[in-house]
Amino acid sequence: MTIESPAVTRSRREQLRDFLRTRRARLTPSDVGIAAVGRRRTPGLRREEVATLAGVGVSWYTWLEQGRNINVSTEVLDAIGAALRLTEPERSHLYLLAGLNPPPPDGARDTDVPAELRHLLDAWRPGPAVLRDRYWNLLAINETAQTVFGFGDADHNCLISFFTNARYRGMHMHWNSVAPAVVAAFRADAAHFPGDPEFGRVVDDLSTASPEFAELWARHEVGAAVQAVKAVRHPEAGELFFDTTTLAVADRPDWFLVLYNPQPGTETADRVDRLSRSRLTAPA
Repeated sequence: MTIESPAVTRSRREQLRDFLRTRRARLTPSDVGIAAVGRRRTPGLRREEVATLAGVGVSWYTWLEQGRNINVSTEVLDAIGAALRLTEPERSHLYLLAGLNPPPPDGARDTDVPAELRHLLDAWRPGPAVLRDRYWNLLAINETAQTVFGFGDADHNCLISFFTNARYRGMHMHWNSVAPAVVAAFRADAAHFPGDPEFGRVVDDLSTASPEFAELWARHEVGAAVQAVKAVRHPEAGELFFDTTTLAVADRPDWFLVLYNPQPGTETADRVDRLSRSRLTAPA
């Protein structure tokens, strides 16, 4: 845990004070379903109105808005965020100013992939590119990823495909040596969301389908994902080597772009280009 200096703590509390005041000032009683009574000398909601909406004491809320050193729970911050009609970025900002880690993004949000991200995946050709979520579900892939890695219509999760897609496994040049690191990276990702049942569902489904995964999962090894080299032996193009880079999507931090760049000094770029062109000219 990082220990703040007195100057940093003071600055954070001052920002918290100003943030809460400005969020309160932008709302009117009608915005939150309160009947305006009497003449109001200042715009926005009153402190006691915010406190009532959030279900906290007026004195406590006043102390929070003044930036005093008081204990704050996540439940109370969520209630205040709801009372002030905070957006998700504003809610995360409130957590940070209160000295708490922001909650993880809501995994239940819609999974419709914006056109801009699909265009980015397509523009990465002739390199393979994949968009996945925090559970390693495949949200979108470009045609090169389908062609080079053997993804098919039945592939919906990177981890499950890694263990159960026979074509993918057969092409992976170092599958046995890479598998433990892949499972360790997934366990590290899951540890950030201990109450999320979707991670458990992926693990249970894959443990049933793959004894190899079940054995590796039982080791409880943890490791961070690294910028690795992905090596495949394609039945038509031969040996292919890619430098792998994973980037978080700014407005969807639970989504990740995995970009594969043909490794310099190999024939990968030319081989992938020829493979892609042969697929385009092949008869339907």
